[in-house]
Amino acid sequence: MIFFLILAGLLSQTASQSPSEPRRERPPEPPGSELPGSALPRPAADLVRYPPEAVEKEVEEVLGKMNDSEILAQTFMFGWQGTQPSPLILEWVKNRRIGGVKVFGWNARDIETLAETIAVLQKTALASPQGIPLLVATDQEGGIVRHVKGASSDTPGNMAIGASSYPIDAYYSGFYIGRELSLMGINMNFAPVVDLATRKDSRLIGPRSFGSDPVNTGILGAAFMKGQAAAGIISTAKHFPGHGDTSLDSHGTLPRIAADEKTLWDRELVPYRIMVKEGLPAIMSGHLAFPNTPGGQSPASLSPWFLTGLLRTRMGYRGLIITDDLRMYGAVQAGGSLANTAKEALLAGNDMILVSSTPELYSEIWMSLSRSMQNEAAFNARVREAAGRVLALKLSGLKRARHIPDTQKLQEIPDREGAVFFRGLAARSVTLIKNGDPPSVPLLPAGAGRVLLAGQYADFFAAGRKAYPGAASYLFEDSGSAAGLRRMALNADTVIFCLADSEGQRLLEAIANLGKKVIVISALNPSFINDDVFRADAILAVYSYSADSFTAGFSALLGRFVPSGKLP
Repeated sequence: MIFFLILAGLLSQTASQSPSEPRRERPPEPPGSELPGSALPRPAADLVRYPPEAVEKEVEEVLGKMNDSEILAQTFMFGWQGTQPSPLILEWVKNRRIGGVKVFGWNARDIETLAETIAVLQKTALASPQGIPLLVATDQEGGIVRHVKGASSDTPGNMAIGASSYPIDAYYSGFYIGRELSLMGINMNFAPVVDLATRKDSRLIGPRSFGSDPVNTGILGAAFMKGQAAAGIISTAKHFPGHGDTSLDSHGTLPRIAADEKTLWDRELVPYRIMVKEGLPAIMSGHLAFPNTPGGQSPASLSPWFLTGLLRTRMGYRGLIITDDLRMYGAVQAGGSLANTAKEALLAGNDMILVSSTPELYSEIWMSLSRSMQNEAAFNARVREAAGRVLALKLSGLKRARHIPDTQKLQEIPDREGAVFFRGLAARSVTLIKNGDPPSVPLLPAGAGRVLLAGQYADFFAAGRKAYPGAASYLFEDSGSAAGLRRMALNADTVIFCLADSEGQRLLEAIANLGKKVIVISALNPSFINDDVFRADAILAVYSYSADSFTAGFSALLGRFVPSGKLP
């Protein structure tokens, strides 16, 4: 297929960065299911490919009909509070004509209400004289980050894709996640995450990463992007230039990462370099400082060297750049006020500024940037360039027919075909990290004796009781639970333990010397598997806390299939 020829080409172009193991061309059929369709889904009929120069004339015509305030507003993307469209966000859409809105978890508890809200917002935007639609974005990465919950698919996530090692798994993950978003009226997804799993203590990224290999990550990111495009969704790779080499969270601080320019180019930037060549439409800039580069102490999101020099000039990127939330401490502590941070972000090369809340109509951010538009020719020109890219993305990637969701089609969520696929992905990703001598996997109920399930997730217990009927359960409830766990383990022959965090490491230590058979099922980030954990008789990794992942993990433990996943 053409898709695999593209992937082969990417591998040959980056031979110096090639992974240690050859990549398989097609995954086996998952246990109890079949891979959907022999052909990849066709792109959505109304999705027009980049580059933006294809619509350059049309963009100029639209810009010529807009005043400075309307042009400035196209660079804004705001969130709102509540499940209904607030009067304030409606004012910004109707009177200011902002470029986009961001759906957060607090907006998306119920998909029917969310779809109705998006319909109201889009109808308001399309009623403007130019009829410019909104970019409607969210964070539906798969795995642990899933802002639109409700009936949407709970998927194994990126690290599971990295463990399966098949680009087609990344493609279909993007496609099925995207198809659900499209039905709700969401047209832009802040995914895929292409941060590398460089540091084990990077808890913010963890299983959101495809893995530590830059080339593999770029290939899987490109495949995910193409799957989303086939569903009519605009992909946004994040967090540029890379959040994986820090244990800090840019929501609460400004992480300073020691990597120099060469290291970044050969490691963190490889996924972006691959995806840019494949037509990446949008990138999110991260609030991360790299003091050993010419970017200095400034966050990359406010750095002309990173965004204009490195990304646009050296990498040749022509798509949209949007900031991570400007209310995050990593941005505001560097820029000062929100208004000044927003101005610095635009001057640095961002085309849209994301703010998680809705400012007042005559807030400082609006008044200050409006004055700069009027009084500073260079800033005016930069904002026009930025708004032009926003419009180019809308004109090249969206058609009006897709903006207003059809609530009658919401019954197609969760995607039934996708459910079959995600079960298969969960099975393909299961990784047998340790199997003692004699082997403890497979472990049949008859040989397990009295089983104790110890963990913190309801789906872990549900899958475990189905696999081992009559098993006892111990729920991790608080920091004082080690003694209780030890008492229950004394009455068991086998303890099947769910490890997902540092607290789990501590609790596992409490039963290490009881002479019991201990099987660890690692959920989420496998970085918690340390030397002490390796004392267990067997260790399996499943990478998420979804029901499919736990079902797959217990199925592998029972010997229903041989786990083939690789630690990513």
